[in-house]
Amino acid sequence: MKKNNTAYKDKREGTVIRNTGSSYVVKTDDGTEVPCRIKGNFRIKGIRTTNPVATGDRVVVAKAADDADYITEILPRKNYIIRRASNLSKESHILASNLDLSALVVSLREPATPTTFIDRFLATAEAYSVPAILVINKCDIWDDDDRELGEGMRILYEQIGYRVFFTSASSGEGVEELGSYLKGKVTLFAGNSGVGKSSLINALIPGANLKTGKISDIHHTGTHTTTFSEMLELPGGGELIDIPGVRGFGTIDFEPSEVSHFFPEIFRKSAECKYGDCKHTGEPGCAVVPAVENHEISQSRYASYLSILEELEDGDKYRKPF
Repeated sequence: MKKNNTAYKDKREGTVIRNTGSSYVVKTDDGTEVPCRIKGNFRIKGIRTTNPVATGDRVVVAKAADDADYITEILPRKNYIIRRASNLSKESHILASNLDLSALVVSLREPATPTTFIDRFLATAEAYSVPAILVINKCDIWDDDDRELGEGMRILYEQIGYRVFFTSASSGEGVEELGSYLKGKVTLFAGNSGVGKSSLINALIPGANLKTGKISDIHHTGTHTTTFSEMLELPGGGELIDIPGVRGFGTIDFEPSEVSHFFPEIFRKSAECKYGDCKHTGEPGCAVVPAVENHEISQSRYASYLSILEELEDGDKYRKPF
């Protein structure tokens, strides 16, 4: 972190529990919630991000001469998850830090979450060594075809190694089971707009009273009801970090040779490839492509893998909103 010459006093450590982008709330270790600011030149060395301070960060806060509280230092992070910033820069946006778990909330319709979005999130969680689960919400509105699709997704992702939950904030299905799994953990709660994430949090945390939005009749997409990231306490212990819904999930800082490492089933199969630098796009002796053709690896997962490779190879020319 870049230092400055401002004289500070009354230094305390705490955790960032709210981040609006321009202001922060830090819960100090004595339980006090302190509204804070940062200096304009505050940056983390080696990380180009649109938000140098993230919800979940352990920080030092102190008073300046104007008697306002400032975040003066970020303590070492256990981990964090980032995605490509929504602008056209190569900067990243830190979603949250110091996580035990990342939970991606998705829906099969109203709106339907693209599998590419799911796979990019899971690959990013793998890249930053944060365990991930998949929460398929709104199961109360499923018809028989939806239920069959949901069961197929559960089999697919659980075979890879991800825990999958079916939930409904309206009927309560799966809420208690999910809450028990989250107990005692610091969990990033993410999802694209309209999947019912805020309603699900309200079901998990009575009294949270998060604002919920309606689905567009025209575009079948959701509206952003969460406008800032916030850490919320779970009744049985643990915390959820609620972040604004994201319409796209751009990966960043991936090397083409590493992408297969972030798809566990592809990585496992790649051990059988003839060459160690195989990209799994048709090279001689590749074991992955035949596994896709034989349905040992999901075609949708392989397509997601290829989309990330294409983005990395084409650079900034590739801007599909996944």
